[in-house]
Amino acid sequence: MSEALPPGYPHLAEADVVLRDGTVARLRPIRPSDAEGIHRFHAGQSEESIYLRFFAPIRRLSERDVERFTNVDYVDRMALVALIRDEIIGIGRYDRIAPTSAEVAFNISDHYQGKGIGSVLLEHLAAIAQEHDITRFEAEVLPQNRKMLSVFSDAGYEVSRRFEDGVVMLHFDIEPTAQSLSVRFAREHRAEAESVSALLHPRSIAVVGVSRRERAIGHQVMRHVLDGGFTGEVYPVNPEADRLLGVPAYPSITDLPEAVDLAVVAVPASAVPGVVEECAAKGVRGLLVISSGFAEEGEEGTALQQRVLRVARDNGMRVIGPNSFGILNNDEGVRLNASLSPTTPPAGHLGLYSQSGALAVANLDSAARRNLGVSVFVSAGNRVDVSGNDVMQYWVDDDSTHAVGLYLESMGNPRKFSRIARALAMTKPVIVVKSPMEEVPGHRVRSTTVRPHAFRAIMAQAGVIHVENVHQMFDAAQLLLHQPLPEGNRVAIVSNSHQLGTISAGSAAAWGLEVTHGPVSVRTEATPSEFRAAVDAAFADEQVDSVVVSFIPPIGAVEHDVVEAVRYAAKRSSKPCVGNLLGMRGVDTGSLVAEDPGASSGDVPREAVPLYAMPEDAIRALGLATQYGRWRTKDKGEPVVRDGVRRTAARELVDSVLAEYPEGRALTDDESHDLLAAYGIDLWRRIEVASADEAVAAAEEVGHPVVLKSLSPLVRGHSLLDAVRVDLTEPEHVRAAFEAMDARLAPLDANYFVVQRMAPQGTSCVLGTVEDPLFGPVISFSLAGAPTELLDDIAYRIPPLTDVDVREIVDDIKLAPLLHGHKGATPVDRGALEDVLGRLSLMSEDFVEIASVVLDPVMAHGKGASVLGAQIHLAPPLRRKDPGRRAMT
Repeated sequence: MSEALPPGYPHLAEADVVLRDGTVARLRPIRPSDAEGIHRFHAGQSEESIYLRFFAPIRRLSERDVERFTNVDYVDRMALVALIRDEIIGIGRYDRIAPTSAEVAFNISDHYQGKGIGSVLLEHLAAIAQEHDITRFEAEVLPQNRKMLSVFSDAGYEVSRRFEDGVVMLHFDIEPTAQSLSVRFAREHRAEAESVSALLHPRSIAVVGVSRRERAIGHQVMRHVLDGGFTGEVYPVNPEADRLLGVPAYPSITDLPEAVDLAVVAVPASAVPGVVEECAAKGVRGLLVISSGFAEEGEEGTALQQRVLRVARDNGMRVIGPNSFGILNNDEGVRLNASLSPTTPPAGHLGLYSQSGALAVANLDSAARRNLGVSVFVSAGNRVDVSGNDVMQYWVDDDSTHAVGLYLESMGNPRKFSRIARALAMTKPVIVVKSPMEEVPGHRVRSTTVRPHAFRAIMAQAGVIHVENVHQMFDAAQLLLHQPLPEGNRVAIVSNSHQLGTISAGSAAAWGLEVTHGPVSVRTEATPSEFRAAVDAAFADEQVDSVVVSFIPPIGAVEHDVVEAVRYAAKRSSKPCVGNLLGMRGVDTGSLVAEDPGASSGDVPREAVPLYAMPEDAIRALGLATQYGRWRTKDKGEPVVRDGVRRTAARELVDSVLAEYPEGRALTDDESHDLLAAYGIDLWRRIEVASADEAVAAAEEVGHPVVLKSLSPLVRGHSLLDAVRVDLTEPEHVRAAFEAMDARLAPLDANYFVVQRMAPQGTSCVLGTVEDPLFGPVISFSLAGAPTELLDDIAYRIPPLTDVDVREIVDDIKLAPLLHGHKGATPVDRGALEDVLGRLSLMSEDFVEIASVVLDPVMAHGKGASVLGAQIHLAPPLRRKDPGRRAMT
């Protein structure tokens, strides 16, 4: 029977978190039923720990104290407990002592010190406190309690201290700062990377479900582990065999002589939960579930999958799968092939991640055919726990991985993906194959309203190289692993075929590459010296950043001479080179070191020239590398900061509306004005009118000249219906305009009018934000009007934005030249336009309750940006996938 939860229990405060050592703990609000657990926790503490927490040697807590500790209102008094295996290992609490401040305290189990439990409890308590208008924490700590003092001082907050009556009094604001966010992300990275490292570098493995049948999955995985030369201990588990594949077998996990680091589970789906419970009891650290038959099969399988996840997380374990193809680690100290693949690519520097089992096979096969060495491969399967985000955290610090490729069928947390991918892409190329944005059976994912090209813009914002298929991913990887990044977009093209040169030049232009050398066509019957001279000249040209070579079999020289000419020139230059040698035996694909001794090792020399089947493939890879190189070296900017933001006023308005209308509603003009004003955005006043007399009076009130327009949805954006009159300077002009428009629109029942002071002439823009179920807030920018709608010419970014992001979202639209003085027009005030965008991004980031904002029109002109209209809709808050606290999704 499930426990009856107390009134007001905040389910959104529950979270699974990864601790510093990579294990998993459960955070949840305290409950009255935790009384006995509190007693056990306290009894297990040392006398020193008890004294440091309570300032007195309290050996046993009184029932009155425990009742007070476990009964809170979850608003003014809040307490969180951290649990592993249903045992409390840490407690954090705050008690409001003033309208905006609270006293905070922690108590961490002696047996779990140093795992970062206090830090993660502080993060969560601070986030919850802010939701209840608490902005400041205070704490009393004994000076000898250095560990607790470090929890506060190392959190990135500005902490003030004073010594009073033998106690250190701490005070700090809990509003996130750049430093506190940096600390949180660094801790999250370290913990998640460690948890994945434990899975990929096990010292011991149990394979559960090993059969004598050679075609059985468990048998295959076990054989691959042994044949791969795994350096640790291997234990097959089968209740009906004494030995399997020459190795002693054990009836169950509980019978193993040690608690293994990794259990590979290959039993029928219905038996997996029982195996996971045995692993938990034995103290197994991580699970790789090869078994299928879970969420990909429907509701019953989904329930089974969630049961596996819950048991694993409640017992501190991480899970890869279920329905996983397996994992590989070619590290010489591990040599792990716990997968369904009998052959593996050679060791090298490409990290691979795949959600699709079928594509996992294609990934490994493509890598092997192209002689691309692989460092680590992870097949996530249904991605119930370990995701691409986790594996990217590991790759950030993995010296063996120089570039990564990910095949994603779905995204569970795109905001976090963008944040981690951005950090990884700063040092290593991140190549992503993303299937269409749609729900995939077996994957935990929310629906999204984001359009495909918005997704591509978000990937570009993070520095991700987005490709359409696995073939293109490996094309890009060949270049990025074996050649330096281009320093610019200037290209030389050298060929011995005029047609190939022309094709290459056209493809280069399509990818934004400028051909500054050539296309140079060497004679088909050219001598070896002519080939060398042409290639050398291309590399030597100071106006060239990259070289493209495209040759067909020569007549006047042997194929070896062509290969040597390209290889020799490329080896002496720091400029990247790509090529295709059509019809030349043994060098049509791969790289120009394919014939060299030792090339089969997979660790291809950096100066190897990647070869492609066609010129278009080579230039696409070069174009992607050039775009990435430009992103890598460009100024990323500073986080958007704006003066004059009054978050408290905005919070009061949002809360008051949702208190009266829990299901949400559109804001009135006055409410929209007040909300935007709290973020420094001036929404011009407009007055609704229902008669000519009201229109004349309104014009006198706002001041001439004025605009009269219909806001009916039936005519919005349809200029042919003549729903706007501008530059009305006299009362009689206003009266005549109203009467004419009212008569014209009456048959459409569209006579809904407003009067507004006329803004300076300029370019009409539309700025927006939407709270997407998957991505969180998404900022958009476009020009108003039919051309934008027809071209779908809208730029997107996800907050938090930098000043560079704000500048680039304006530049990204095709119609951007209209803002910059097109054909003699006055350029708009970009600074004012970008200021409004920055303020809108801050508001959208701060308020998950803001379902959507459309600022339309925003009239950008030479002396500013006038916000003339706003449609704002509030809704019950969604739980963002990347909240302001560490939590596993």
